[in-house]
Amino acid sequence: MAASGVSPGLAKEDKLLPIVDTHQHLWDLTKFPLSWVKSSVKLNRSFLSKDYLEATRGLNVVKAVYMEVAVDPSRQLDEARWVVDLCRRKDNPTVAGVIAGQPGSDGFRAYISEFAKTPFIKGIRARSKTSNASGGQEIDKAFLRDVRLLGELGMSFDICVPPKLLAQAARVVDLCGDTRFIVDHCGNADPKSSSRALEPWRRDMATLAKCERVVCKISGIVSRVPEVWTPDTLAPIVNHCLEVFGPDRVMFAGDWPVCLRGASYRQWVEALKQIVADRPELQQRKLFHDNAVKFYGLA
Repeated sequence: MAASGVSPGLAKEDKLLPIVDTHQHLWDLTKFPLSWVKSSVKLNRSFLSKDYLEATRGLNVVKAVYMEVAVDPSRQLDEARWVVDLCRRKDNPTVAGVIAGQPGSDGFRAYISEFAKTPFIKGIRARSKTSNASGGQEIDKAFLRDVRLLGELGMSFDICVPPKLLAQAARVVDLCGDTRFIVDHCGNADPKSSSRALEPWRRDMATLAKCERVVCKISGIVSRVPEVWTPDTLAPIVNHCLEVFGPDRVMFAGDWPVCLRGASYRQWVEALKQIVADRPELQQRKLFHDNAVKFYGLA
């Protein structure tokens, strides 16, 4: 049985905290076919703005930041331009986007420079090479050059790697001193893991959190829950992220519709609210709204 309710101790006004969703996926399979969704019964269909509005109904989601959806590399430019158009429209809550791109590749500077001119595109997420340092290997210089370029342009870089690569990602952070980074999905920790198995993840997340330029999205883990779960299943991972990053460098993220692998959007929001219910109201507001507005420069 999945978590589906809010603790009776939550105040009514807590339920109505404004939410900025910093990780919203949308896809129209008639425009952008996605090979990775074909194996999922739940995800192998289009998810449009109207579906997102229905999924978030009554939760006070006031703004959303689109996150790239792993389109074929040949379609990344088309996706990015589609996101800009989406943000310009007034019929949906999407106000900004993080697009796909590959720092270190030919043409990256020209590609990202086009979107640095718009207020809507806030950063890049790369599907590989977030850190290609292993053992004593040197990190690709072209990759580092382009990640540093993001900082020069006022843009951010999303770190989305398996837990075993978090320490390597921390090396990239150290070498790109003017770029801001976001650790996606609580560092991709697995809530099914034992406390002992999570120890390297806890250590490496604490290392990343030492850098003030790194923030953490509280998201993703609900898509990995076992069939039977409660908010307590997620609490150790969430609380560790909140503790090491502090109240000013954490942001709520829905990860819809990928979250449907484990829970509905509402179930995820209500579970997280229950986990943080005993924290000060100001910290809850920062988590769900204020930090995102500040980090992404949202109006």
